[in-house]
Amino acid sequence: MKLEYSKSNIIRGALIYTAGDTTASLLIHEFCWTRLIGMIVLGATLYAFEIPNYFSWIVRKTNSLVGFKLTLSKTLLALLFFNPLWIARHLLFIKLFSGNYNQIGLTLLEIALWSFLANIPISLIANYIIQNKVRLNWRFLASAIFSALMAIYYAMSETIFN
Repeated sequence: MKLEYSKSNIIRGALIYTAGDTTASLLIHEFCWTRLIGMIVLGATLYAFEIPNYFSWIVRKTNSLVGFKLTLSKTLLALLFFNPLWIARHLLFIKLFSGNYNQIGLTLLEIALWSFLANIPISLIANYIIQNKVRLNWRFLASAIFSALMAIYYAMSETIFN
């Protein structure tokens, strides 16, 4: 198994995730430079590595399936990756990068759970399109754009679900 970590995904991850989170931080009046720099690093490293490799794993895992079973499996596996723990981890990174250490606690998991549940209809549609209509080498870009939009939602989730 060959792991992917490409220059294009590093650049895409750094730019797109940061753009979404910066928009969110400006909307909720929480912009700070350390958060911006942290999101650049996060998007260019962890997210640029883990997400494309997970998407490749989905292809390998479902390569024997066809038709509706293939479509459903790819969609659900993508949805399961961006689960409440993933969202809570993202919120944790935001708190760390913002220096809001006192706001780190189990409430982030609760916020992530409600955010995930409320978002399922949108995520199902987006993940269906990303996994079944977008070519593999473009899926990280498509997912990053969707995630940038969701970053706005996740950042505001704390206000909505807290």
